Amino acid sequence: MKDHYNAFVDENVIVKPVKTGNLSGRTFAVKDVFDIKGITSSAGNPDWLRTHTPAEKNAVSIELLLQSGATLTGTTITDELMYSLNGENYHYGTPVNPKAEGHIPGGSSSGSAVAASSGVVDFAIGTDTGGSVRIPAAYCGVYGFRPTHGLVPINGVIPLAESFDTVGWMTSDPQLLLEVGSSLIKENRLLDKPFASLLFGTDAWELADEKSKEVLETYTDRLGNELQSEWLTIAEGGLQKWASCFRTLQGLEIWKNHGKWINEVNPSFGPDIAARFDWASTLREEDKPENLRLKETISTKLLEVLGEDQLLIIPTTPGEAPLCNLSGEEIEERRSQTMQLSCIAGLTGFPQVTIPIEGKVGMPIALSVIAGPNQDRRLLQWVYENTSLFA
Repeated sequence: MKDHYNAFVDENVIVKPVKTGNLSGRTFAVKDVFDIKGITSSAGNPDWLRTHTPAEKNAVSIELLLQSGATLTGTTITDELMYSLNGENYHYGTPVNPKAEGHIPGGSSSGSAVAASSGVVDFAIGTDTGGSVRIPAAYCGVYGFRPTHGLVPINGVIPLAESFDTVGWMTSDPQLLLEVGSSLIKENRLLDKPFASLLFGTDAWELADEKSKEVLETYTDRLGNELQSEWLTIAEGGLQKWASCFRTLQGLEIWKNHGKWINEVNPSFGPDIAARFDWASTLREEDKPENLRLKETISTKLLEVLGEDQLLIIPTTPGEAPLCNLSGEEIEERRSQTMQLSCIAGLTGFPQVTIPIEGKVGMPIALSVIAGPNQDRRLLQWVYENTSLFA
């Protein structure tokens, strides 16, 4: 295997399956934050690699995939300590987006998205806290899945913010997305009845740029013709308020997890990552209760709206992948817009599928479908059975 896309930290890490199963013959790459026995994860930063030791055993999620017959084939580049949605790594370089040359792959599971998109492996595993599977999947033109929070074991994964961290995966087709889910999701309610109706979030769609909206409206019209549908406002107080709540709670946990190590080691970070950690260090614990109450209110409201029978359709990102090497101000503006979309599943802990759509001049864009909690396998089955609607 030759890494033509700079997706891998080490493409020579190979772990054979321990059993045969539904993923026999499949290969997968792993974001460099998962424990692999005998390997030290870098978390995208040389100082992290230098100050940590090899894992004593595999992460639980990796073990589940090995028991299903899949072969682990390489560890992939991540943004530093998973704290970005861009995919540009100051130390190890930027993985090359196979579907949009010269544009960022998205992060922090950048290498995993590129490995899946390029076809070097059959599927790839990443983590998603604030959008780190969903966003790179959208930018690289592959399917991506963030499961219900806590449903897939995260033991053996370097934490970012545990209240939001999930193990997610990316594939080039919806059938494999479902098959991987069958291996990683062992206990999940499966209802025989189909989803009853679709909801389109007006405020979420307002964040999509005109070029993307023009293409995606074809699919919203098509979906609306297939199932009963309704447009509604998701966030009464505005999605910007939701995103601020998410960033505050996430930042408090991030600093709690990594602040001591940062102060002791004084690691070298890329400028945008350094600025983000500096900001997280200024957050106050007294702001936590108010934001936790808002998070609970948001989860309760969206659960009432979706229940077990409805799906929420939103754009995954405001548009196609931005160009590489944008200024810090431009990066943060796009990050802010993107977080208003990705924070919906983040705050509620609900499952979300990213579905690739070909935009203008072949650039990838994406739709997302969000279901109520623990509807994961049913959601994945729905996407697979309705592939023709997204073609």
